Amino acid sequence: MKKKLVMIGNGMAGVSFVEQLLKLNPNRYDITIIGAEPHPNYNRIMLSSVLAGDVDMQDIVLNDWDWYRDNQIVLHAGQTATKIDTAGKIVTTDKGLSVPYDELVLATGSLPFMLPLPGADKEGVIAFRDIKDCETMIETAKSYKKAVVIGGGLLGIEAARGLLNLNMDVSVVHIFHYLMERQLDFTAARMLQDELERQGMKFLLEKNSDSILGKNRVTGLKFKDGSQVDADLIVMAVGIKPNVQIAKDSGIEVNRGIVVDDYLQTSVPNVYSVGECAEHRGIAYGLVAPLYEQGAILAKRLAGVESDGYQGSVVSTKLKVSGVNVFSAGRFTDEPGTKAVRVQDDLDGVYKKVVFQDGKPIGAVLFGDTTDGSRLFSVIRSGESFAGREKEVLFGPGGGSGKPASTADLVAAMSGDEIVCGCNGITKDTIMEAITEKGCVSIGEIKACTKASGSCGGCKPLVEGILLSALGADNVAVVKEGICGCTEHTRDEVVEAIKRMRLATTKEVMHVMEWKNPEGCSKCRPALNYYLGMVWPEEHEDEMESRFVNERNHANIQKDGTFSVVPRIYGGVTTPEDLKRIAEVAERYEVPLVKITGGQRIDLLGVKKEDLPNVWKELDMPSGYAYGKSLRTVKTCVGSTFCRFGTQDSIQMGIEMEKKFERLATPH
Repeated sequence: MKKKLVMIGNGMAGVSFVEQLLKLNPNRYDITIIGAEPHPNYNRIMLSSVLAGDVDMQDIVLNDWDWYRDNQIVLHAGQTATKIDTAGKIVTTDKGLSVPYDELVLATGSLPFMLPLPGADKEGVIAFRDIKDCETMIETAKSYKKAVVIGGGLLGIEAARGLLNLNMDVSVVHIFHYLMERQLDFTAARMLQDELERQGMKFLLEKNSDSILGKNRVTGLKFKDGSQVDADLIVMAVGIKPNVQIAKDSGIEVNRGIVVDDYLQTSVPNVYSVGECAEHRGIAYGLVAPLYEQGAILAKRLAGVESDGYQGSVVSTKLKVSGVNVFSAGRFTDEPGTKAVRVQDDLDGVYKKVVFQDGKPIGAVLFGDTTDGSRLFSVIRSGESFAGREKEVLFGPGGGSGKPASTADLVAAMSGDEIVCGCNGITKDTIMEAITEKGCVSIGEIKACTKASGSCGGCKPLVEGILLSALGADNVAVVKEGICGCTEHTRDEVVEAIKRMRLATTKEVMHVMEWKNPEGCSKCRPALNYYLGMVWPEEHEDEMESRFVNERNHANIQKDGTFSVVPRIYGGVTTPEDLKRIAEVAERYEVPLVKITGGQRIDLLGVKKEDLPNVWKELDMPSGYAYGKSLRTVKTCVGSTFCRFGTQDSIQMGIEMEKKFERLATPH
């Protein structure tokens, strides 16, 4: 008869443990999972990508509903465990469900730390921790424009970048004098700040928050020094705390986290803990790689497989925000008794630093070029001494030559248990097993089999290197990634075919190039229309049916089926006559919301589809090119026209630029 295994928590660390357990001993337990969120397991790391608009919610699901069913796992989603009877071995939920167990795993994760500021309970003050927070931020950005993120750490920066992508005006407030002090040194942090400021992010450093302003909804944030900043949305990203309340209430030993030994067992027999809620040797880890390592050890323990136990982790951080690449590992700050090798290239925006103690590399920071991150992490973990040849660690073999180690060198130096895919905790051994035992011969097959390279994609070159190392170049399947699922042809192949065969329409391209879906899709049809216009700018007739709906209608469709219309206001300059016309149209057609946009224009929201032709006619103002992939607007300041400190006529320049480029479509 199978034992009953119950896990409280349905997050990444816990479900990874279950996956490992099923691989080692799939028939030992009847497994029940209790998860507070009404979702299957998803990749919390990718929430920032959802916020940035790079992926959809469904793209970050790691284990769909079918996975639970196929593995005969009972999932109670949307229920919170409220009580553990450790004597009777029963877990009770907030919905009155009682679940008996033989072995219990606490994978309750962590809770966002919310600063206890006066006004923190106002509408518009949230954390950034789960799908619900992400949805709130996306919805808020539709109606409000000023966002403040409290916390200049890893999560705060990613939240801020996502809000920028939602066209919000974003300020990051940080109590320290530079960003991400736990992951970066001052030089790397300064370079990161410079890059993010170029992207439009604002920073308020060395600021101590005092109170949140506003009546019912937040209107601003006040600081201890008396200054303040306007805000329609405040996101607190000041850290996390292990979610330990249920353990504490059940008599399980708790310090900062749930105290566990090297085999992840708590102070109570048959009760284990893994993930952000667990505290091992005084450390509660908040990054995913150590949590996966814990899960692998716990899986062996509960599967009856011998192991040396969990010995703790050297952690690394990899950040990729809108083209900014940052990596750090170990102890990277300058301390007494340490020496460092540094390389800084301000022209290319590259900074590299490795810190040594007694000849051993103990930490590293990379900015701009992070290709050596995995190799450096491996070297730091190894504890090997490089006394007298420290430069070799930074520059690779032939240290000091400036020639970095190749991908093949990196793969050869990696141990089997080293994590390749930090997002999903996939080791080199797991990838090798997929190649040698499951017959994977391409990146796509490895991704489908192991999930490696399936999230941020940063490990893809390393996965490809392992594949080449294992099979050799002649045996690796070259699988091209087409412009969409309708074809395997790449962008360059499509453009070349249009030129060579003088293809003239999207339907002709799809027919001649043997599209799998003869009608194409919403991704490839607009792209083909763009390619045709790019190759044949004089001859090609723009195919409106192949444009995005928002470009076809010169209006932006909303979630309720109505539209928003944004008349063009060149350079943000309007006239009383235009304003009267806009006001009259809004009143005549009962437009429910008239809003100033972040691009210095006026948005008429909630226009009925049948009213669009008359709205356009009566406005008599260009209303296209405010959506989709065209140039939308050129924002201007007052400039020398009125400003006492203006040096040039920025208004006129903005107007001329907008008129010059207003119909320019950007690449697909």
